[in-house]
Amino acid sequence: MAGQGQGNGLRGSARWRLGAGVLAALVLVGALAAVPEDEQQREGCSGARVTGWRTDDRMTREPARYGDDNSRLDDWTGGDGTRSVRLPDGRTLWLSADTFLDRVNADHSRPPDAVWVRNSGLVMSENGQFERTLLGGTDTRPTALFPGTAAGDGREVWRWPVQAVVEPRTPGSAQQVVRVLLWQREAGQPPWIFGVPRATEVATLSLPDLRLEGIAPVHRPQQADIERRVLYGTSAVTRGEWTYVFGADEGSVSGKASRAHVARVPRGGLADAEAWQYWAGPADEGGGWQDDPAKSQPILVGKTVQRGATGTYAVVRHKDSWLLLTMDAGAPDGGGITDVVSYWACAPTGPWHGPGRVAKPPLPEGGASAGVVPYNPQAHPEFASPTGEGLLISYDVNQLGSGEAIHRNVNFYRPRFLRLTLGPVR
Repeated sequence: MAGQGQGNGLRGSARWRLGAGVLAALVLVGALAAVPEDEQQREGCSGARVTGWRTDDRMTREPARYGDDNSRLDDWTGGDGTRSVRLPDGRTLWLSADTFLDRVNADHSRPPDAVWVRNSGLVMSENGQFERTLLGGTDTRPTALFPGTAAGDGREVWRWPVQAVVEPRTPGSAQQVVRVLLWQREAGQPPWIFGVPRATEVATLSLPDLRLEGIAPVHRPQQADIERRVLYGTSAVTRGEWTYVFGADEGSVSGKASRAHVARVPRGGLADAEAWQYWAGPADEGGGWQDDPAKSQPILVGKTVQRGATGTYAVVRHKDSWLLLTMDAGAPDGGGITDVVSYWACAPTGPWHGPGRVAKPPLPEGGASAGVVPYNPQAHPEFASPTGEGLLISYDVNQLGSGEAIHRNVNFYRPRFLRLTLGPVR
């Protein structure tokens, strides 16, 4: 497979070493600010907070069941970057970033030279069982579903899928497709061990067969300061005739604050770069929604631009409010990632109030002693109860260090799930 030798070498070295800078890139740190009740009323929504949580063991067992099945050796056995979208026929498409394939041994270890690819898709049946893995290439030589390229000097350029949306093929069309937001990154030197951000792209998958039709560039950041380049797609929420696409820059890679951004696109226009509009700050200050991405301004999280969100936060609607979920370092230096926290707003542009405590995600058995950490909490509202309660969220786990543990125990690199109960802010 193209790039396989390079990738295997990275697994045993820098690719799996999450130092302080990368740990910071997995978190959102917010100012602990109480929000007066009269301010909530002025903003016109009830707010949203997490009132309780429990582990969803059935959901956690399902990817484990599928990954442990050795009837095929060209399908998913572990991955991260977990996102999902409900398809019109009741199936669910799950998207995974770096993905292990190959065999799982009887002791739940994987071969040290296990095949891996930069991304994949998984199809879940209407009854909640994973059925197949979507890849490129052939049965004997599988490759990433969304293929990578190479930079002019030969460095690897890959794509990581983030949120997906089912929308009309074009605005007003009766035909629907799946649009998958992609982060394009290229190999770099520390601190860019997870790649230098290059562009946001949108892939189109046909329905119902989920065939990759093409990939369109929609945003290529031009900042000379790499840390302030914004990639969009960590969340995408359709509300009325607009899809709101959330993103962030990467300032926290070196311990600085990262900043959250938001764009909006008419339904059916995600793959059309000309249709995107970017939030440029309050309209009465000359901002509002602008066509020029260079005018995009950070949205306030925790009431100050100095505390922001990285690229792995999640946003959902809850009744009349917006809810944002992220890992919280608990300290400005990014130390001690253990907890999920929440923020709420009455509009996708904020201001976002919080943080509120959510949960301390449990690790797999033996994970703490192996240096495993949780990260990337993502919401899956399509799995809520019929009344809209019981929000399902996933979180990924990985090891701090050389990465030997995720070969020794496949459960150290598989998503896990919690079920949240939500209520208004009091």
